[in-house]
Amino acid sequence: MNNLAHSGGPGPWILFLPIVWAAVVIAGATLVRRTVRRGRRTPWQVRAAGAAEQPAPIALLGRRFAAGEIEEDEYWRRLSVLDEQFGRGAESGAA
Repeated sequence: MNNLAHSGGPGPWILFLPIVWAAVVIAGATLVRRTVRRGRRTPWQVRAAGAAEQPAPIALLGRRFAAGEIEEDEYWRRLSVLDEQFGRGAESGAA
């Protein structure tokens, strides 16, 4: 009997193409699941288009001072406290 394996047929390489297609399908399904799980965002988007980001506390304090809501001495006092928590004082290892 002459079969394909002995007559120069595809041999074990015949399994390569279905394995490649299975990997493509699994990768596509994984990408779709991760995208849906993130709230219909693609992985490279940082946030949704309509989402508002909370301003940084130091920037908010600066805006209040610029608008005249707080005085200069109160601004500097609050800035020193915020700087310790969120600014350069927090990065230098003061924990």
